[in-house]
Amino acid sequence: MLLLALKIRRGLEPVVLGPAMRLSGMVSSGLGRAHVFMAQHHYQEQFKVLIGRSAWPGTLNVKVEGDSLTEYQKLRVSAGLDQGTPSKIESHRIKGFDRDGVSFGGATAFLATFEAHHQSFDCAILIPDLTRHNDVVEVIAGVFLRESCDLDDGDEVSIVLP
Repeated sequence: MLLLALKIRRGLEPVVLGPAMRLSGMVSSGLGRAHVFMAQHHYQEQFKVLIGRSAWPGTLNVKVEGDSLTEYQKLRVSAGLDQGTPSKIESHRIKGFDRDGVSFGGATAFLATFEAHHQSFDCAILIPDLTRHNDVVEVIAGVFLRESCDLDDGDEVSIVLP
């Protein structure tokens, strides 16, 4: 507010900053295994802190290409999965755990807003420590995004990071 007041006082044009990152891509079906992990109590407790509520027990996969893939790669670098220039977007750690002799890995999350069909929802991008995807963004939210936005495979969506 003070910076804006100084700019007005000096006759400078105020600058409105846009999102730090916008990823656009196509909805794609996953392997259908995310719900096994997403439903785990240990993860859900951390998601409540991260997004303010329990996450829908599954992820929405968004395949990215071009500039969006380049930007997503920076998030992957921040998550420790790839080499290169990291993103300046704030990351959040989702801790893994062991249960009944089974290890559930950790992940890195980035808060965002999901946009599709003139609707928007608070969400997070989730990058598991162990993943085969390097061009698929996994999105978690407190709602079933595919149903809430009436999405089909191939629909274009955006994920906006602050």
